[in-house]
Amino acid sequence: MRCIAVALPVPLFRTFTYRVPEGVAWPIAAGSRVLVPFRNRPELGICLGETEPPEGVALKPIRAVVDAVPSLPEPLLHTARWISDWYAAPLGLTLRSMLPTALTHASAPAPAGKLQRVVRLVQELPSLLQREQAFARAKQQRAVYELLEAQGGLAPLEALRTQAGCSAGVFSAMAKRGLIEIRDESLERDPFADRAGVAPPPNPSPAQRAAIDAILAGDPGQVFLLHGITGSGKTLVYIEVLREVLRTQGRTAIVLVPEIALTSQTVDRFRGAFGDDVAVLHSGLSDGERLDAWQSLRRGERRIAVGARSALFAPLEQVGVVIVDEEHESSYKQSETPRYHAREAAIVRARAEGALVVLGSATPSLESWERADRGQSVRLTLPDRAAGAQLPPVAVVDMRVAVREALATRSPQAPYDPALSVLSPTLLAAIESRLTRGEQSLLLLNRRGFAAFVQCHACGDVQVCPHCSISLTYHRVPEALVCHYCQYQTDMPVTCPRCASDKLQRRGLGTQQVETLVAERFPEARIARMDVDTTSGKWAHTQILDRVGRGEVDILLGTQMIAKGLDFPNVTLVGVVDADTGLNLPDFRASERTFQLLSQVAGRAGRGPKGGDVIVQTRMPQAHAVRHALTHDYVGFVREELGARRTPAYPPFVHIANVVVSGVHQAAVAEAAAAAAQWVTTLMQRQGLRDLVLVGPAPCPIDRIKDRWRWHFLLKSSQPRLMTRVAHYIAARCPVPKDSDLRLVVDRDPVSLL
Repeated sequence: MRCIAVALPVPLFRTFTYRVPEGVAWPIAAGSRVLVPFRNRPELGICLGETEPPEGVALKPIRAVVDAVPSLPEPLLHTARWISDWYAAPLGLTLRSMLPTALTHASAPAPAGKLQRVVRLVQELPSLLQREQAFARAKQQRAVYELLEAQGGLAPLEALRTQAGCSAGVFSAMAKRGLIEIRDESLERDPFADRAGVAPPPNPSPAQRAAIDAILAGDPGQVFLLHGITGSGKTLVYIEVLREVLRTQGRTAIVLVPEIALTSQTVDRFRGAFGDDVAVLHSGLSDGERLDAWQSLRRGERRIAVGARSALFAPLEQVGVVIVDEEHESSYKQSETPRYHAREAAIVRARAEGALVVLGSATPSLESWERADRGQSVRLTLPDRAAGAQLPPVAVVDMRVAVREALATRSPQAPYDPALSVLSPTLLAAIESRLTRGEQSLLLLNRRGFAAFVQCHACGDVQVCPHCSISLTYHRVPEALVCHYCQYQTDMPVTCPRCASDKLQRRGLGTQQVETLVAERFPEARIARMDVDTTSGKWAHTQILDRVGRGEVDILLGTQMIAKGLDFPNVTLVGVVDADTGLNLPDFRASERTFQLLSQVAGRAGRGPKGGDVIVQTRMPQAHAVRHALTHDYVGFVREELGARRTPAYPPFVHIANVVVSGVHQAAVAEAAAAAAQWVTTLMQRQGLRDLVLVGPAPCPIDRIKDRWRWHFLLKSSQPRLMTRVAHYIAARCPVPKDSDLRLVVDRDPVSLL
């Protein structure tokens, strides 16, 4: 009997055996999609190869072999097995995550030539006075107008309508007034085809050439950590390495970037060097676009895959190099099963392919830095900026002093200026000087919305999400209270729901509030805001950044998505509105992330001949993450941070797994978490696992998300193989009661403990 092992996308730690009936071509290549019966329904699985039939079992026959050529070549199967093992994830779910959505079910892929309704801004209203007059009685129209403006003046109608929370009649009324235009546009299946490439610099510097030569001389599977300060030309190193791998060795390549916001600039640079050899894979593409890009790579028509996390699974053969740009970024960690880290999985795939690995960053993760210290990778350094440019000087403004001095010097007759509690006189003067000189400024605040929370002045009550243990954020456009975890939304109350007082105060900063304050202070400035609210529409990232590149934006304000990888020579000022936003979070990586964010955003200034300046506003200038960022001292920060990670032990000195128990009933979750922790403790004692430490259980820092209560406990071990065995054993066998809708998740190597 001919039988094959099949992995199915179900949450079970096992494979399934099916017989292959006569008339089906044999053998079936491993990595091919097969249609099989499962629980009285057809299911698409992945063939893992021939296997022996189990005794005494009546096997079901497969229904069809879907692929003529395997969708997942052997190196990807090897990578999937490693991910499944290391991150304690079912193999079938892991394999499904490697394929485009259009290939994970039996239905046909999206047809070509689809149309979508788009909204285009027609009439500009640059001043606040004009807007007040135009929208005096049309609150929703103003919300739509400002959302559309923030997205570059063009957005899909359905996405904009959902974001604004309004009816189609609002758009019709605006179109009749001549404010907007609504029309159908075709969906391009290669959305980057019409973008002009950017030619790379002609000659690498001596430091760049040394790094290029060292990488190309590496053995197959070798890992290089390219530590180059911001603006040192890491991209040129990548391009020259790719040029050698593709044109001389005849192999292929994968380039990972952490943010969709970086994709357009990265693609422009690589297309400038390699033309149509580049295909793009990331979550911002439609299913049809991703399928087209995936198939072009599979057929060998394109040989470079560029994209976010999922681009690691591009169906390329003969991969010669895998590049992970901004390797420190937490977005490389998948938040759902399989909870893999793309940086670590990239190393595994590269070794299976016999390819080189280049991890690039100005602020490497402590794990990668320590790996180089242990000799497990080769550290290369680019110590200077390209073309002789200098790192910008960084000035710190202690907002405790700045606000006190502003209040002390204010005339008693003068009205209070709310901007002075948010933007210091130093930063305001710097912005004004850039506007006068026709230069651009970049302002970072890593918190979206208008105000962090709404509080009653009379009783102190704070408006909180009914589904999550988090305060609701006030958004002014469109006006609502929003939960940033579950997206719950409600109207801003007129009176306090608790005491009926009308003294409701909006507290804390958000990007919308800073945008308003800057617009009121500099009414002639052209301002663009870049955060989740303004980039939900397709290609909104690209449209905003293209406007900045064309000089159509004077001040770019945004969250962390504007802090890395962007290269605009006319940006001569970077202002960090509040450096303390993430510093005091209950997470062992809080200082590391703050230092990386400050260092990365500071590197956006002074990348052209005009130079630049950085101004950091903080109430904690003594924090070591802030102190070292002010002097661009990565090594000094690492030395101090590693000292803090030794006792108590945290990565990179130990491996950790975060075991989270969740459910809809608080008491049941607490009880189940305690029982699970006791079960693991008993396992440790029975097996004599001395190099395994259990910490907890305790409520998660955010103990309720989307109506699910959350408790967790940590496992720590210096032995990675031991952690792998234990994590897999817990995920597969830890008993969790089926009632109360309880779930247990094992998150190996978490990037956040919130």
